[in-house]
Amino acid sequence: MRASIDRQAGKVLAVCKSEGHTLIKANAPEIQLLAGLGIAGDAHLGVTVQHLSRIAKDPNQPNLRQVHLMHAELHQELANAGIQVLPGQMGENITTTGIDLLNLPTGTILKFAEGAEVRITGLRNPCAQLNRIHPGLLAAVVGVSDEGLVVRKVGVMGVVLEGGTIRPGDRIEVIQPPGDHVPLSQV
Repeated sequence: MRASIDRQAGKVLAVCKSEGHTLIKANAPEIQLLAGLGIAGDAHLGVTVQHLSRIAKDPNQPNLRQVHLMHAELHQELANAGIQVLPGQMGENITTTGIDLLNLPTGTILKFAEGAEVRITGLRNPCAQLNRIHPGLLAAVVGVSDEGLVVRKVGVMGVVLEGGTIRPGDRIEVIQPPGDHVPLSQV
């Protein structure tokens, strides 16, 4: 049962993918989501974990990181701090605008214009590779809250529930899960 639909939904600003295990993903006119697998033509496609560091630990883990979504508002925040980052440069597949991705509850479903659906599994944990894009980028995307908790700003990860094509400009509907709000944690 789905609890609530956020009528103040956002939209897709850019879509990106990379066949290789590269940090930077190339912008594309569209991406094809495949249910239970991820994005066609992307290195992270699969039922089991595809991130190289996670494969080394346990190659049989479920792939909770099939799709990486990042909010364009972070790009603006970084630009205000003098760091220019474009969609896809931090490894995201889908750059969104108008959705507070980081504060969605675990299990939120993002439904795209042509029916594709992604269930949010958690926060992306940024790594030192970001400093190759711009010195100090890692420090700029990790902070500490007033409560002393680590704040990871580099987007959310998800799994594909329903396949479909996603293009820049597509509307995104936010469907929050029923029950208590379970904050996102790193996956």
